[in-house]
Amino acid sequence: MKGNTVFFSSAPAVVSSAAVGGKMEGDGPMSACFDKINEDPFFSCETFEQGESQLLKQAISHALEKGSLRCENIDVMFGGDLLNQCTGTTYGIRTLGIPFLGIYGACSTVTEGLLLSSLLVDGGYASRALAVTSSHFCAAERQYRFPLNYGGQRPPTAQYTATAAGALVVSAERLPPYVRAATVGRIVDMGVTDAANMGAAMAPAAYSSIRQFLADTELTPEFFDAIVTGDLGKVGSRLLCELFARDGTDITSLHRDCGTMLYDFEHQDVHAGASGAGCAASMLCGYFIPRLRSGEYRNILFAATGALLSPTVNAQGESIPAISHAVWLSYENGAAPDIRFAGRTVS
Repeated sequence: MKGNTVFFSSAPAVVSSAAVGGKMEGDGPMSACFDKINEDPFFSCETFEQGESQLLKQAISHALEKGSLRCENIDVMFGGDLLNQCTGTTYGIRTLGIPFLGIYGACSTVTEGLLLSSLLVDGGYASRALAVTSSHFCAAERQYRFPLNYGGQRPPTAQYTATAAGALVVSAERLPPYVRAATVGRIVDMGVTDAANMGAAMAPAAYSSIRQFLADTELTPEFFDAIVTGDLGKVGSRLLCELFARDGTDITSLHRDCGTMLYDFEHQDVHAGASGAGCAASMLCGYFIPRLRSGEYRNILFAATGALLSPTVNAQGESIPAISHAVWLSYENGAAPDIRFAGRTVS
């Protein structure tokens, strides 16, 4: 480990991934990236919260099926969501019988799960680990803002919580893409208090982790085909590029943001873009991992972002802390190119 960055000596592989979404996601430009689209926001359940559990369970089922795996083939699962006590996850997986570690990183949860899964596989503590996360627009609105029938108005900086889930399986098998390194983020709080402008709260955290990763690895942004953030949306994406520009670094041509990819700004009323733990998870599992596996992308830096706010403390006037973890995913397993980190060859 150098700085905040872990280098994986065995380069664990993401051997299977799946993304599941709702109607809004199916109507967007990324609909082909989803393994399943659900038209019913209740997912044939009685409540939105039960529906999110079903959504998450569907993502796990598809990821296992695509990898020709069963629950008993998974040594450990990391999972979490945006609901209190991560109930979307716990109620969704309670019948699966997989050893489980609950995690919470808000909308950055998918990178936290991928990082932890890779640590266990790389260390020889697990043969296969599964990471999963989800979000549901209606459930999130009820918890963080107002019930839908309240009819609250959203400002232009607000983002639309994705009804989506992503699941991926990390293994010691030799199959691209590989997880080469990961930077554990620090909490960054710039004093933003507006819960309808989470992009502004999260952009400094993304900047901190990406900048730390580049410093620790001595890589330049141009090494990557894309530097991907989770759900900064229009506002946060602009701020991230401005922060790097202050350092004399232009990442605008490399930067991709899941929050600006998921929906059609011309035909879908999403204001500043998408948000939610399922946004980054579904785009990673449904869009980026397949393109890394095919070799269309050779290297990406994936830094999902999370606003660690609570509606209770936010109403008390507290600011919004944010977190971002950065993961290097590569088509190469480390044998090529030969990259040296502070005198140490990683291969």
